[in-house]
Amino acid sequence: MSIQNNRGSRLAGLRVGVSIYVRKGAQSLWENGIYQNCLYLVMLLVRSPLVSATYLVAGGGDGRPEDAKEFLADSPVPLIDMNEAANTLDVMIEMSAQLDRNWVVAFRERGGKIVSMRVGNDYVIDIERMIFDQPHGLLISGAPYHEVWTLAEYERTCVPYFASTFRAPVRMMPHLWSPMALNREAARLPEGRTFGYQPGRRRWRVGIFEPNICMVKTSFIPMLSCEAAHRANPDMLEHVWVYNTLQLKEHVTFNGFARSLDIVKHGLASFEGRYPFCQIVAADVDAIVTHHWENGQNYVYYEALYGGYPLIHNSHLIGDCGYRYHDFDCEEGGRALQRAFDEHDTNLDEYRRKANAFLSTLDPESEANVRVYGDALAALYDRQ
Repeated sequence: MSIQNNRGSRLAGLRVGVSIYVRKGAQSLWENGIYQNCLYLVMLLVRSPLVSATYLVAGGGDGRPEDAKEFLADSPVPLIDMNEAANTLDVMIEMSAQLDRNWVVAFRERGGKIVSMRVGNDYVIDIERMIFDQPHGLLISGAPYHEVWTLAEYERTCVPYFASTFRAPVRMMPHLWSPMALNREAARLPEGRTFGYQPGRRRWRVGIFEPNICMVKTSFIPMLSCEAAHRANPDMLEHVWVYNTLQLKEHVTFNGFARSLDIVKHGLASFEGRYPFCQIVAADVDAIVTHHWENGQNYVYYEALYGGYPLIHNSHLIGDCGYRYHDFDCEEGGRALQRAFDEHDTNLDEYRRKANAFLSTLDPESEANVRVYGDALAALYDRQ
């Protein structure tokens, strides 16, 4: 192993860990996108010529490495605990589990490098939790990070916030995604169900999958887009499934909002709980309508594109894929849904070609992405 600090000197043999929250009991990759983020990042690090060993590091929860065998069955690297990490690693990337400040200080004192990889819109999440007295999320612990890494979707809202609160340089990094976990789920579908868009239906069943736990991803604009499309063409939609809304059904304001819509009055919409995307679309969904607010890189977009499903969205970060509308324009969203209904079956091959070309840019094992993350690791040793 050779690790040197001066620019131009040989840098190799890094031992890198990525923190992941592990609790006792059943845990799933599909509970939270950050778990997949962790998986894809270690897939990339395994490919880096600068890295000799990569680990997931169990932290934050009450679980032990043996509790995560099924949860992390697809991981290409072993899972270690925080004590082993302290004595093994050269670089620790905080991701799913926030690191204890004292652990970070001790790790730095013995020469370790610390990165916080932020893959949520923490500015909005933190503000909501403080104002509305919700359970805390990110804590400003004063831990001395060398850098903060984040994604293009948070450039406007979070980069200055991170720079100020973490008191560390902020670096933009590529978003990573692989169909590996999705393909594994698709292989488990019941007999007779297949993941992937099926052309030829006379009316479409729409799925809305926004989590509705924070303002950045909610169902309101997608519902209004479906409403606009239904008003323009009452024969287009067979059903609108609004998932992740059970907690809202009895809310007076949400109930009044929903009941004002024709898609509800005409019996087309239903409000459901949370289910795995792959299972739902294979059974009940032809098109996906989405909306984000400063959160334009989402795994549900990638999963929909991978399956060839028409994706109606307002993201500027997925190339020319899907059927885009702008900002909060639900009327334009309705027109985008109508356009998808009119064009998708005819242009399906071209749609899939564009989608696959874009998805290839997210590949954790691509040379380009491995190089970017390798350069970021090397830069930790350039900075004194």
